[in-house]
Amino acid sequence: MRDRNATTGMVSLVGAGPGSPDLITVRGLDRVRAADVVVFDALIHPDLLAAARSDAEMVYAGKRGYCVGSTLQETINDLLVHRARQGLRVVRLKGGDPCVFGRGGEEAEYLAERGVSFEIVPGVTTAVGACAAASIPLTHRDVGQAVALVTGHFDPDSSDCTIDWVALAGMSTVVVYMGLRHLDRIAAKLIAAGLPADTPAAVVARATLPDQVVIDAPLEDLAARVEVAGVTAPAVIVVGESVRVRARLLSLSTSAAQGVLA
Repeated sequence: MRDRNATTGMVSLVGAGPGSPDLITVRGLDRVRAADVVVFDALIHPDLLAAARSDAEMVYAGKRGYCVGSTLQETINDLLVHRARQGLRVVRLKGGDPCVFGRGGEEAEYLAERGVSFEIVPGVTTAVGACAAASIPLTHRDVGQAVALVTGHFDPDSSDCTIDWVALAGMSTVVVYMGLRHLDRIAAKLIAAGLPADTPAAVVARATLPDQVVIDAPLEDLAARVEVAGVTAPAVIVVGESVRVRARLLSLSTSAAQGVLA
């Protein structure tokens, strides 16, 4: 550990990527390896945590189950400030990208307001990683010219949810984070807002990991198929014509593989 009597430390808000440990950036991995303290989220791969120094302080700060049993954000904020003021190199390790539904912006503001040096190290956000791993082009010149990233954390029927469903229904591709619990109502809201019920849609669970699961179906049927399959979080929902490209890519890949074997 570094000198605890030092007065200047540093906090790196690091994106770990969508799941697979080899999808962290080179800079992000460098920061993990050099850290005195690693404050990590629930979904960080064990192999990535193993890259930290053997003498590094490892602090779990997970948020799961819709905040039930989760680490309070205030506790995390205070920990980052306290360790940095001890002169330590602190890594706040988050899944995906720190500033895409990762509270990176909130933590950066908290640090800045208290005069603590920080940096933001971007990561492969889950929408990008999950769609790539599922053979769904997030954008496509023919069918996916605009993308919306949306949080599905709030109940769509509650006052906490301020999503403009009509505007969202007009987007080419919609990716919903943390929405599996409300999938049936999210689909209903989009359909009621004007999106055709047969719009291609998919759920990608445990994206980029060996046990990744992809369920694709028309939007109106997606929730039922996901329930039958027993899919659980972490997962993202993808809605739009780009999802239809997945079947074509898989078909072409299969044909190409058969040609090689022949």
